[in-house]
Amino acid sequence: MSMSNECDYSGVAVLLPCYNEALTIGKVIDDFARELPGATIYVYDNNSSDDTSAIAREHGAVVRFEPRQGKGNVVRQMLRDIDADYYIMADGDDTYPAEFAPALLAPLMADEADTVVGDRLSNGTYGEENKRAFHGFGNDLVRWLINRLYGYQYTDIMTGYRSFSRVFAETLPVLSPGFQIETELSIHAADKRWRIQQVPIEYRDRPEGSVSKLNTFSDGLKVLGMIFSLFKDYKPLPFFSLLAAFFFAVGLVLGIPVILEFVETGLVERLPTAVAAVAFCGLGALLLVCGLILDTVVKGHRRDWELRVTEAYRRERGRREG
Repeated sequence: MSMSNECDYSGVAVLLPCYNEALTIGKVIDDFARELPGATIYVYDNNSSDDTSAIAREHGAVVRFEPRQGKGNVVRQMLRDIDADYYIMADGDDTYPAEFAPALLAPLMADEADTVVGDRLSNGTYGEENKRAFHGFGNDLVRWLINRLYGYQYTDIMTGYRSFSRVFAETLPVLSPGFQIETELSIHAADKRWRIQQVPIEYRDRPEGSVSKLNTFSDGLKVLGMIFSLFKDYKPLPFFSLLAAFFFAVGLVLGIPVILEFVETGLVERLPTAVAAVAFCGLGALLLVCGLILDTVVKGHRRDWELRVTEAYRRERGRREG
């Protein structure tokens, strides 16, 4: 897929977090420079032990260093350092073809979206190219969870190929230190009701000799932890209501036989069971109250955040008109 290069991409920043990508980074930079003439390509070296930074500099990228290990840490610093009209994020391993970059930027430049997701899954290329066990299952599980919890129908959650606007970048709180960053971006966009578009892209597996830094199980568990942590933070009432319902159910299972026995005999012979039932129901009530209180706090924070976003939109509009 090749698109016209007639657009002016001078306001675009290409973000390439890298860790030991000497084998591929030169080609990746050249490809993006060809597809996005005028764009500035940034390579942030995350403690590489190979020649990633030297090769990137030779190919014309702006090279910087991030000592805190983890992709989330790199992306956080990138957004703090780099000022651009539009941002496009990819990997330095040549798995995301640069030919699709103009398609990911087009909805932003037309002011039809705030963030665009490069969808690897709907056309089947990820399943064909990726040979790592359980990655497909992990993608499906994470996608199902987020779509259920946040109500937005993503076709690809874990993709590292994305674009977003200046306002989105300015108001994005990056909390995750590692590979959870893609999940966090997806949840933030859906929860805050940003304008999201999904563009099908092709995916290609790493070339021979290039090694993935993603650990299927340990990083998968971190992603699941991030999903539930953000669910608690963003939607405390449903989160604590589910916990409350569980403890209420346990309390009722324990307590109903005791109550029926008391109705029949007038005695409470299983006192420890009765105490446990009351404790579980009391804990359920406490969790429900916590959810109600935190829901009020989160709504207040959301109102403040919406006002900050509105102000950021006004600044951006004034900057463009000026």
